[in-house]
Amino acid sequence: MKYTSILGTAAILSMAFACNQKPTQEPIKEEINLMIKAEQVAEHKGRPVFHYVLDNGTMQVELSNYGGLVHKIIAPDKNGNKENITLTFDTVEEYLTKPNPFFGATAGRVANRIANAEFSLDGTKYTLAKTNGDNHLHGGVEGFNKKVWTPETYSNDSVVGVKMTYLSVDGEEGYPGNLETTLWMELTADNTLRIRFESTTDKKTILNLTNHTYFNLGGMKRDAQDHEFQFWADAYTPVDEELIPTGEVKDVTGTPFDFRTPKILGDQITANGAGFDHNMVMKREKSADMKHFVRVRHAESGRVMDMYSDNMGVQFYTGNFLSNFAGADGKTYEKHWGFCLESQNWPDAINHDNFPSPILNPGEKYTHNIEYRFSVEK
Repeated sequence: MKYTSILGTAAILSMAFACNQKPTQEPIKEEINLMIKAEQVAEHKGRPVFHYVLDNGTMQVELSNYGGLVHKIIAPDKNGNKENITLTFDTVEEYLTKPNPFFGATAGRVANRIANAEFSLDGTKYTLAKTNGDNHLHGGVEGFNKKVWTPETYSNDSVVGVKMTYLSVDGEEGYPGNLETTLWMELTADNTLRIRFESTTDKKTILNLTNHTYFNLGGMKRDAQDHEFQFWADAYTPVDEELIPTGEVKDVTGTPFDFRTPKILGDQITANGAGFDHNMVMKREKSADMKHFVRVRHAESGRVMDMYSDNMGVQFYTGNFLSNFAGADGKTYEKHWGFCLESQNWPDAINHDNFPSPILNPGEKYTHNIEYRFSVEK
């Protein structure tokens, strides 16, 4: 396979360093090889689309600048067998032509739903596209998931990554303000996928960015109902029949949403009468603190994923609308075959005065940090 950089020349950036491991009579040195590969695979609206492979020697994360996309995550199980643990297509090029339920995508300007596809700022009403019934979902007809971002690879002694930028112009998808967003996606030497957003605007607007990767730690052999979940959340925001928050903030005690101790997903889905597509309340006040949001364990494979974020909530979605979907590696994705943990502000916050504000003003900077930390238990 031929790999090229964003400048069109061969680009395989790599480095290695040694570090001391557990103390023994003879210190053991382990080589950690960090590498990034970049290949142009398509063009979209006259702009190059790249496929990136971030590799730390233990696991690989595949990305694209189309949609700020996590294409695949290849992670070892307890026996060292590496498998893809995300729902996806075989190639990045397929994202340009095939519809999909936001596999791996950056969702924006505003992730999740906006009721009645409208909101008001300082007395001005803004009308958005109705893309989910009568409501607006994940940024519109052509949200950030369908944009070609401007990419730049980077690396140092502990990470390899891709920095991507996108300018959403005033009025795009109905939103006010020229919004400049920078997205960093990087793999660390200790098996962490870090995602960071920064945005500024020249006009008062609303913003709620997230990543929409669907995970299945079992490697897509069956649905994800055998996964064990623990959320550090004592409340959630109930929704109506259109999955719009009612405005309530409800204690999880005595409900199927109580994952404060580890629970098997299938048991909770049965208790809830359906899957989950709800915001779990992780913080009541905004802060820069990285909080442990969720731990997911898959006993059969031994894979563990810990999610941390500095945001206010996490949308817990259990693939309720998946059905007979032709995915990667010849697999057919069915209901509950994957789950999303979408770190974000609370949904439809602009229409609920008691929810954390999603407003971004000129002179302010929106920041959002997410970490997915992968490990194995034997």
